[in-house]
Amino acid sequence: MKYNIIASGSKGNAVIFNDIILVDCGVAYKAIKPYVGTLKLVLLTHEHQDHFRESTVRRLAYERPSLRFGCGAWMVEKLIQCGVSPYVIDIYAMDTYNQYSRFGIEAFELYHNVKNCGYKIFIGGHKALYATDTSKITTTAKDYDLYMIEANYTDEDIDRRIQQKIADGVEYIYELKARENHLSLAAANEFILENAGDNSSFIFMHQHEGGEYA
Repeated sequence: MKYNIIASGSKGNAVIFNDIILVDCGVAYKAIKPYVGTLKLVLLTHEHQDHFRESTVRRLAYERPSLRFGCGAWMVEKLIQCGVSPYVIDIYAMDTYNQYSRFGIEAFELYHNVKNCGYKIFIGGHKALYATDTSKITTTAKDYDLYMIEANYTDEDIDRRIQQKIADGVEYIYELKARENHLSLAAANEFILENAGDNSSFIFMHQHEGGEYA
């Protein structure tokens, strides 16, 4: 399975699969412009700007009015507000397989501070799972070819940061919220160990960099 990680983290998220499926659209239009002509489907996870940049979605809707968008029901109104026709929006029920002419899609629930979902992508005889911005992953995905999942922090690092902020008298400690809304490296490893096969590949997304939790 071919993929291109355009961006992953608090400054933006977008991944292209096989040049035809875009998952998340939280980057500037110019970042995805080379793929716009070949895209068949754009999958949206949730409303946060680093995953859903309205200006880019609006431009996509203008340049490719027949391009299909797939999402949970919570994203529909936001897509329409960006100029996406309701006739090209596919609303997914969770844990339900959706067949297209060249690929299949299944959305599954994730656990964030807003409604969110991940995606299972079936294309060219291969299977991929994409899941970010979640405190846990409850779906199963045995022997997939590719796993792209969040590994936002290590428990040791986040504990150190929390204790330092407490000692410094910081009133609002973001790291406490990060634990409630993001997946740790330990949890990501546990999911991989429970699901990956001998030939599976995995990529940890949203990894902590420079004191910022995506």
